[in-house]
Amino acid sequence: MQFNFDASTAPAPRAPREYGPLPAGNYTMIISSTAIKATKANTGEYLEAVCEVVEGDHAGRKHWERFNVSNPNKQAEDIAREALGDLCAALGLAVIDDTDQLCDQMFVARMEIDRKDPTRNRIVRYEKAGAAPAAPAAPATRPPARPAAPAGRAAAPARPWQA
Repeated sequence: MQFNFDASTAPAPRAPREYGPLPAGNYTMIISSTAIKATKANTGEYLEAVCEVVEGDHAGRKHWERFNVSNPNKQAEDIAREALGDLCAALGLAVIDDTDQLCDQMFVARMEIDRKDPTRNRIVRYEKAGAAPAAPAAPATRPPARPAAPAGRAAAPARPWQA
């Protein structure tokens, strides 16, 4: 296949994006996906939640949160159950029977820089969206709208922030 391209007309390469930790603060987020995974030592399981910032200057940035739901260390399990309970309360969920129930609902994450690893963030509190101002404040940006569903297939329900 013939293809013509003149590299001299291409825009200059963009500067590489920095992916350091988010500044400490409150971020409006959603969980875009979840998975149950085996621990590195293969002695338990954790729930991995991919959280995504949906507003402000950092919209689109992701944070991976892990909840040790099955672990030989009882304290690790207790910490995970407390954090997961906090998340469920922020989402208005009393009981869940599928991790997908955590997805696509807005909440506010109080984010800090991890004390043990300053290159990472950690969520120290989950709150209901609208209960606390999201920081850093900036004009709201939204992820692109989903493309239309193919003919004969129902469109996926709109996500709350896409209304």
